[in-house]
Amino acid sequence: MPRRPRTHLDGQPLHIVQRGHNRDACFLIEEDYQAYLGWLAEALKTSGCQLHAYVLMTNHVHLLITPDKAESVPKLLISLGRRYVQYFNRTHKRTGTLWDSRYKSSLIQAETYLLTCMRYIELNPVRAGMTDDPAHYRWSSYRSNGLGQASELVTPHPAYLELGQDAKERQSFYRKLFRAHLDDEAIDDIRLALSQSLPLGNSRFHAAITEAMGERREARPRGRPKGSGKIGMVADQQQLELPKD
Repeated sequence: MPRRPRTHLDGQPLHIVQRGHNRDACFLIEEDYQAYLGWLAEALKTSGCQLHAYVLMTNHVHLLITPDKAESVPKLLISLGRRYVQYFNRTHKRTGTLWDSRYKSSLIQAETYLLTCMRYIELNPVRAGMTDDPAHYRWSSYRSNGLGQASELVTPHPAYLELGQDAKERQSFYRKLFRAHLDDEAIDDIRLALSQSLPLGNSRFHAAITEAMGERREARPRGRPKGSGKIGMVADQQQLELPKD
């Protein structure tokens, strides 16, 4: 079966997951995490991408970015991946590939899913049983978004900035979002969108992509009722104009 094309659009948030080859570990020691984040910071500056949330897990990475230009996304990941793999192989005296050949990605409608996606990303260590509080995990953006820790990596998205009049108010409101468990349906929607390279948003968002593409491409639900329907269409990598809500 042919692979689904990815959706990379100018100025539209994108949730990216890159996993270690065969689910093997891609971070073994503290210096590995630090090296990856250092090269990520450089890649963000040179690519024109903004990072809103991230988490580095033992065998995979989540990034939520907004690219100025769609073509910046693969350039960022190729540059970052090449440098990190060279470092990792040299440091740990190994050879061969480190990452799965294709990263997963899902276009995110900011108005409806961006904050949910941020919570999904930053709660990964909690769901994995590594900690009971995302603030206790060092290798994510939660301390920046929720606690105001300075970061050269994170750029607040407008949806985050709307949470309050100043930084302290935004951080307080953001922390409150984490008091409740992330809804199982939202988790399923995010995972399905990633697994099938589909955008995540409401019907208007999907309709705009369908109109631009001239065709409709449906997700294949995993045990979910037909028409449950927030996930639906995907476009080839290109620049599309989407209406603002």
